[in-house]
Amino acid sequence: MSDVPPASAGRLLYTPEERLRRDNSPWTIVQGVLAPLQLLAFLVSLWLVISFLQTGQGAEAATISVIIKTGFLYAIMLTGAIWEKEVFGVWLFARPFFWEDVVSMVVIALHSAYLYAWLTDALGVREQMWLALVAYATYVINALQFFYKLRMARRETNRVPAAASTAVSRDGAWVPSPLGAP
Repeated sequence: MSDVPPASAGRLLYTPEERLRRDNSPWTIVQGVLAPLQLLAFLVSLWLVISFLQTGQGAEAATISVIIKTGFLYAIMLTGAIWEKEVFGVWLFARPFFWEDVVSMVVIALHSAYLYAWLTDALGVREQMWLALVAYATYVINALQFFYKLRMARRETNRVPAAASTAVSRDGAWVPSPLGAP
């Protein structure tokens, strides 16, 4: 575990070292590409699932769209765990993203339950689609959490001096480094 305090009012989301690792990680770019693709897959799938529930038509397209959306979810979760390990030194549940990861586990469990129901016919098609909507509702909550953290990170970047001339105390406050050393 890191000695970095959790991100909260007056505390930093990233230490200067973590920010540098984040900015230099290829997984940051991967996450930046996968996130909007997953959002697009979600929006298309949401429309198809709701259309099926309203009309009873298009079950196959709706099913395929949920599977594609779930594939993006698995990809972003796997690469996100790699990113967290690279930036924070832990695979999941890094302090700044603890609650996002907790909700992500619920999102993944619900999407996985959908896949199980689909593969085993444990639920009828309509019930599968309702399960997909529940999974999607948790995905929206989780996406909002990450949008909030992205906004925090951008604000932090705009208000914090360059890492080369500052350091972070144990309580997360910015302090000048002697002679500009990190």
